[in-house]
Formats: sequence, C-alpha cells, structure tokens
Amino acid sequence: MDGKGLGSTAQISVELIIVLAAVVALVLLLVSQLQETSKEGAKIIEEKSKKIFQEIEKI
Repeated sequence: MDGKGLGSTAQISVELIIVLAAVVALVLLLVSQLQETSKEGAKIIEEKSKKIFQEIEKI
C-alpha cells in the first residue's frame, strides 16, 4: 500500500468533483454570455440591413 488509505483517495475525488463543477458553471456562464452577444449582434445587423434596403428603394 502507499500509505494514503481510502480516506485520502475519497478526499481527492470530492475536490475533483468540486473543481469540475466550478469549471462547468464557468463554461455555462460564458456560453450564455456569447448567446446574448450574438443576439445583440443579429439585431444590429437586421437594423442596418433595413436601413440599407430603405436607401436602395429611394434610388
């Protein structure tokens, strides 16, 4: 045996689970922020396109 025992291994597993949960939460936060940014970008592009077509119609 390596002298660590079962308790030490269990402690490492709990710490690993906590770290993985924090990483998953961070990834979800970043994804939601990117989705919000892309929605805002799509709205701006739509508004610009409408203005361009309005200008084209005036010609």
